Amino acid sequence: MQNRTVHRAVLPNGMTVLCTENAAADIVAARVFIRAGGRYEPIAQAGLSHLLAAVMTKGTDRLTSQEIAERVESVGASLGADAATDYCLLSLKTVSSDFPEMLELVAELLRSPAFPEMEVELERRLTLQGIRSMQEQPFSVANNQLRQAMYGQHPYALPGLGTAETVSSLTQSDLRHYHKTYFRPDNLVVSIAGRIQPDAAMALVEQVFGDWKIPLQADGSVVPFTEPDLPPVIPNPRWVITPQDTQQAIVMLGYLASEVHNKDHLTLKLLNTYLGSGLSSRLFVELREKQGLAYEVSAFYPTRIDTSHFVAYIGTAPENAAVALEGLRSEVERLQTVQLTDKELQAAKNKLLGQYALGKQTNAQLAQISGWYETLKLGIDYDDRFQQHIPTITAEDIQAVANRYFTQPYVSLVGSEKAIELVEQVKG
Repeated sequence: MQNRTVHRAVLPNGMTVLCTENAAADIVAARVFIRAGGRYEPIAQAGLSHLLAAVMTKGTDRLTSQEIAERVESVGASLGADAATDYCLLSLKTVSSDFPEMLELVAELLRSPAFPEMEVELERRLTLQGIRSMQEQPFSVANNQLRQAMYGQHPYALPGLGTAETVSSLTQSDLRHYHKTYFRPDNLVVSIAGRIQPDAAMALVEQVFGDWKIPLQADGSVVPFTEPDLPPVIPNPRWVITPQDTQQAIVMLGYLASEVHNKDHLTLKLLNTYLGSGLSSRLFVELREKQGLAYEVSAFYPTRIDTSHFVAYIGTAPENAAVALEGLRSEVERLQTVQLTDKELQAAKNKLLGQYALGKQTNAQLAQISGWYETLKLGIDYDDRFQQHIPTITAEDIQAVANRYFTQPYVSLVGSEKAIELVEQVKG
């Protein structure tokens, strides 16, 4: 797929606007990124971003939830809000002729959400149901306890939904304060892609958002935007185990890994593709196809502003838990001593770049990726840099990164008493 030019401008109020023209279909998609999300929540208010996103589209100072829904559905558009670890997001897709009207609705949702008490309470109940459901899923339990062990008091330790305790304590006042703190024009990125010319897009955004002022203090100076004062992530590898009477045991190995601006980030992305992405990945072939140990087996390495984590996991029969753990650890640690062959390395590069290209097919995907890069402060040229850098990574680079990060793992286990007993015998 040919790369398309991303046009960038910064409005006088500090709002960043991106536009990618793509006239292939009569559709315009927009993504509004807010530098907020789980990273910006106090530990005692975990889940605040998720709750805010859930109720943001449920009423403004002028419109009810029903009126908002009717406006969107009457033109066949789609509109939604979401919260992630490092950002909050408002998403819009509509035919090009309706885009100006829909963008005005987006502006109203961003600037004057009402957070109606009834909607807050409804979404709180739904969130608590979601948290209870996660507590019954072995993978979620294993993943949550692994993150808590790895991150301590850093916000990355807690799930995006929050905990039953934190969500139960959130109030409408908390939502308003969070919104006032982070929803300001100089903390937003508006990314647009579709059948719209860049100049027209920039002019429209300025028309809709231009009168949104940066907040000022009593003396007329700008209220400073400060990054949260987060505690350091201090390595302390250990085991965390939860007994659960389930049909399969979940075993996870976790390693603290580089944040997105670190030079090792893309090498770890390539390594993750080789180790855990798809049916041809090393973990799948060795532990499922050859040894028959896995119901599921994979790896993941999320992109993060702060210290990230690399996780390899396997779901296995309880009687195989100890053997599966040893197999998983052996495959990860093997990367420290055995270099990838030229064939393995090229296959991983082809897979990663192919998946990357497939992630830029639609206007929504184009708006998402450019806005995401801008929000992470990687720059709009990161799309090109990503694709140029992956082919240059060597087997020596991958081995060096494996030795740098894959030392002593955190181990997370959820399974039956039998599975735990077997794993305890090989612990050490």
